[in-house]
Amino acid sequence: MAIDTSFSCPLLLSYAILSRKPILFKSFTAGLSVQEFDGIYKKEITKRYHDCEIKRLSKRKDGKRDTGAIGRPFKLGVKDRFLMLLVYYRLYMTYTLAGFLFDLDK
Repeated sequence: MAIDTSFSCPLLLSYAILSRKPILFKSFTAGLSVQEFDGIYKKEITKRYHDCEIKRLSKRKDGKRDTGAIGRPFKLGVKDRFLMLLVYYRLYMTYTLAGFLFDLDK
């Protein structure tokens, strides 16, 4: 009997899911409330992300692609990646568990 390896688990943790559970959100993010998370995200992350991404892409040395040409797109959006980072550091979990919870490839 063959094992089906195409199975993909649903996203177990995301901003949309966790923000509806404020007590868990605060516990998983080292004490940040949903409002505090949103404030940091809006004030810091959104302002800096675009500039940092352009800077990162322009540092390529190969010269084979244009600055705007990117490789494989991120599976998670910026907000969910920020949440994953906070949860990862707060819970000190393995990358394997983080991948399972956020439905990421190894």
